[in-house]
Amino acid sequence: MTGAPQALNQPALKAALLRPQGSFGRVEIVGTTGSTNTDLAGSAGDPHQLWPDLSVLIADAQEAGKGRLGRTWVVPAGAAMISSVFLRPGDRAPSAAGRPGSGAGSAPTSDAPTFGAPAAGQPAGGALPFDAHTSGASAFALTGYAWLSILAGVALCEALRVHTSVPAALKWPNDVVVNGRKLAGILAQLVPFTTGGPGVVVGAGVNVSADAHQLPTDRATSLLLEGAIPEALDRNVLLPAYLNTFAALYNEFVAAAGDAAAPLIGGVGGGRSLLELAAQHMSTLGQEVRAELPGGAMLHGTATGLGNDGSLLIRDAAGTFHTVSAGDVIHLRRTETDGTLNYA
Repeated sequence: MTGAPQALNQPALKAALLRPQGSFGRVEIVGTTGSTNTDLAGSAGDPHQLWPDLSVLIADAQEAGKGRLGRTWVVPAGAAMISSVFLRPGDRAPSAAGRPGSGAGSAPTSDAPTFGAPAAGQPAGGALPFDAHTSGASAFALTGYAWLSILAGVALCEALRVHTSVPAALKWPNDVVVNGRKLAGILAQLVPFTTGGPGVVVGAGVNVSADAHQLPTDRATSLLLEGAIPEALDRNVLLPAYLNTFAALYNEFVAAAGDAAAPLIGGVGGGRSLLELAAQHMSTLGQEVRAELPGGAMLHGTATGLGNDGSLLIRDAAGTFHTVSAGDVIHLRRTETDGTLNYA
C-alpha cells in the first residue's frame, strides 16, 4: 500500500460542493497557505468581500496551521485534508436581510478571491466562546455557537466511518481520534461584525496519507497508518463527504435554533439531538480523566456527560460534579487504573 497523495481536482471539488449538487455558496481552493482559519476569518470579516453562510476555503498544504491555545500545525502538500468553513447562523433569522455577509443588500467589490488580514479597522477573528453582547442573532441560541466545533467532529466521524471504515471517535473538546491516537484537529474561531450576529470559522485538519515520520508526535496517526485502503485516501472523495455531511448537519442544527438538546430533523440527525449524536461518537465519556486547568490546578474524575453548552461534566471521587468548558482546559488526559496518563 502506498501513501502517495492524489492532487486536488479543483473543478470536481467545486462541482461536488457548490449548490445545487452540494450545499455551499462559495468554494475557494488554494495550494499553500499559512492557515486556512486565519485567511478565511480575515477575508470574511472584510465588508468588501462576500462570504455567505456556508462558504469553504480548502488548501493542499498549510505552513502555520492553528490549534487550540495557539498551538501550530504544519502540513506538507498532499498529506492532509485541510478545510475551513465560514458560518453565519444568525443570517437565517428573518431580520438578517441586509447584514454584512448575508448575501442581501451587499455585493463584493471584486470577483477575484482575496485572502488574508482584515481591512483596516476591521477586527481579527478570535477564539470561541464569546460574550453575549457580541451577538444580535436572536434566532440562533448563543450556546449553539459553542457546539459548532463539536458538530464538525460529529460530521467528520460520520463521513470517515462510511468512506474509510476507520473507527473515528471524538475526544473532547476538539479532536478526532482512532485507537487512542489523534487523527484530526478542529478549531472554531469567532469573526466579529459591527452589526448583526457574529460569524464563525470552523477549521478541520485530517491526517490522510502522512507516514509516521511526517507526523508531529507518536500520539498522532493518519488514515494510511490506520489501514485505510488506497481508494479511501482520495481527498477529492473525502472532502465532499465530510463537508456536505457537515453542511447537512449544520442546516438541521440551525433549523433547531442552535438548541443542542432539540431533535434534528433530517438525514443526518434522524430525530436525534446534536447532544445525543456527540455523546454517541465521544470516546471521552465514561473514561477516568485528568483535566489540567489554568494555574496548574488538576481535576481528576470520571467524564460523565456533556452540558447543553458543550461543556464536559466530570464527577470526582467524592461524587461532586464539575463543569469544565473548552476554554478552561489546557490538557485533558485519560487516566489508567495504574495512574498513568494517555492522550485518549
